[in-house]
Amino acid sequence: MSHAFSFSATDPAMLWTEVADAAAALVAGETDGIANMANVAALVWQAIPDLNWAGFYRFDGRELVLGPFQGKAACIRIPLDRGVCGAAARLRATQRVADVQAFAGHIACDAASRSELVVPIVVADRLVGVLDLDSPHPGRFAPEDQAGAEALIARVAPALAG
Repeated sequence: MSHAFSFSATDPAMLWTEVADAAAALVAGETDGIANMANVAALVWQAIPDLNWAGFYRFDGRELVLGPFQGKAACIRIPLDRGVCGAAARLRATQRVADVQAFAGHIACDAASRSELVVPIVVADRLVGVLDLDSPHPGRFAPEDQAGAEALIARVAPALAG
């Protein structure tokens, strides 16, 4: 089955709503979490402008392990005490960083990344992983992007845990 999605919103909040609707349609009825992560990463990459990386890190019970993504090759393992992804996972709180070079312990998987948005994925009080979005533009992620990415994850989190 093929899915063709187009996104028409120019307002960030509306664009994220379109992405969440499309993601919910993509994961509906599919129980494989990795397949769902792959489709959601591709969808975010297609829809959200000014990204140089979009994807997931899965929590294996000890650390974050690279999952499906779009962009350049990335760090494979991230301890919970390192980087923006580690902070989001450890604190179970979204991290929106305007300048990653100013973030203590930042892990530079791609030197071109300048800002980052990381949303933890928690299902039934269990950490599943994180959605990680990177941009080459400082300050790329606004509060509307954070709210939209959090709403997206809230909507599809159970399908990512499978």
